Amino acid sequence: MTPAPSPNGPDGRDRRGRFAYGNPGGPGNPHAAQVARLRSALLEAVKEADMKAVARRLVKLAREGDVPAIRELLLRTIGKPLEADLIGRIEAIERALCGTGGQHGSEATIGQGRA
Repeated sequence: MTPAPSPNGPDGRDRRGRFAYGNPGGPGNPHAAQVARLRSALLEAVKEADMKAVARRLVKLAREGDVPAIRELLLRTIGKPLEADLIGRIEAIERALCGTGGQHGSEATIGQGRA
């Protein structure tokens, strides 16, 4: 059995292990302020027209067959693809759970009245 945390002891927690009232918390991220300043500087320097020009160039490169540009364009517009075998794995689990042998998951559930 583990001993109960000390009430606002050296670790600043109450008897339930939560941070006690008046606990200042951790030091935080020492680089957060600098990152915020750099991000602000970048946002000030980049205008909407710049982003549109970059997007047009990315689309042009993708249309010309540049694979990294295609990948970046798809990731930024559609998002990450699911794993290719995810549907197959889900169907295999459904088959195992339903005991349907070789049927696909949707066929198995329709036959059992759970469409």
